[in-house]
Amino acid sequence: MRPTLFWFLITGATAALTHMGVFALVQHLHPDVWPEAANALGFVIAFVLSFGGHRWLSFKGTSTPVQQSLARFAVTALAGFACNEVVFMVLTRRYGWLGLLALFAALVVASAQTFVLSRFWAFQR
Repeated sequence: MRPTLFWFLITGATAALTHMGVFALVQHLHPDVWPEAANALGFVIAFVLSFGGHRWLSFKGTSTPVQQSLARFAVTALAGFACNEVVFMVLTRRYGWLGLLALFAALVVASAQTFVLSRFWAFQR
């Protein structure tokens, strides 16, 4: 379990930094774009990195076929993104947090859900 958690954290941190970088870049270059849309674009780009890292590093011992893992991880990631977007919207719109800070908090909240679903379903051993 220890190597799985280590690689999950490394892959997740890399994907989260990618997500946040895309968000920040879009907000900087196109300030008229809704923050939620910039968040969604960051998610889509980070998804590819996240799947690859989790499939071949975090859960490399899986016997689940790649296509099945991809389909399951897509559901897992979309559930995590839904959680992320709700937390993000509450923090920015209700509490007035800055977008990047709210995104960081939302990613932390969603990561626990993503780990559990990835470990026990998407990349089931």
